[in-house]
Amino acid sequence: MERSGRLFSTVFILILLLVAIGTGPMVAEGKTKEKSSKNEKSSKICESPSHKYRGICFRSSNCATTCQKEGFMGGKCAGFRMRCVCTKKC
Repeated sequence: MERSGRLFSTVFILILLLVAIGTGPMVAEGKTKEKSSKNEKSSKICESPSHKYRGICFRSSNCATTCQKEGFMGGKCAGFRMRCVCTKKC
């Protein structure tokens, strides 16, 4: 009996830990990535979570379409939680 109680407690804590990790912040506003090219100087790409895309992001093309409607250049599915992240030049 004691063993099953301990197992239940361990599983319960692991589930709580996974939920806590999943509800944390996804991407900081204004996160930048530098892209360098031979012909042009390095341009910065800013990322921001989409405000209109809802649910899990499976197709980056759907995310990009939603981001373009929000005024961004494009978008992609990113992160462990598969959220839509919009991109634009900074």
